[in-house]
Amino acid sequence: MHKAQDPQFAERVRASFARQQAMSLIGATMPVIEAGYTEVHLPHKAEVTQQHGFIHGGVVGMIADSAAGYAASTLTPHDTGVLTVEYKLNLVAPAEGQLLIAEGSVIRYGRTLIVTKADVYAVNAGRKTLCAVMQQTIMALHGKKEKPQVSE
Repeated sequence: MHKAQDPQFAERVRASFARQQAMSLIGATMPVIEAGYTEVHLPHKAEVTQQHGFIHGGVVGMIADSAAGYAASTLTPHDTGVLTVEYKLNLVAPAEGQLLIAEGSVIRYGRTLIVTKADVYAVNAGRKTLCAVMQQTIMALHGKKEKPQVSE
């Protein structure tokens, strides 16, 4: 069990996720935010599928990266940003279903490097099937808050 350093972590993470235009573009949401754990949900949309009708592997990687990265962010101080420096994604089954759920969690929290993981499930007719696993390294950016969103 990990302990959050910022009592307002959920609000901070929710606001940061809302600024990610890439997540908005694909229709992803983050309904679960807990210390050391987040979930990113992505409903099936034809616009994010590949030629066989499955959700594209790149999109699966996007939601895994965000879920695990935000899991790390839940544990950081309020003035610390996070940045992915590496991840390894294994696609273990087609991302086929009405919904994808990326469950991100922290494996090890360190001052500079945070190791995380994400399991991505495809939900089809109420049944969850593991479709991807990811391990990730996050760099903590102490004293570097996120830039405010710029409007066009």
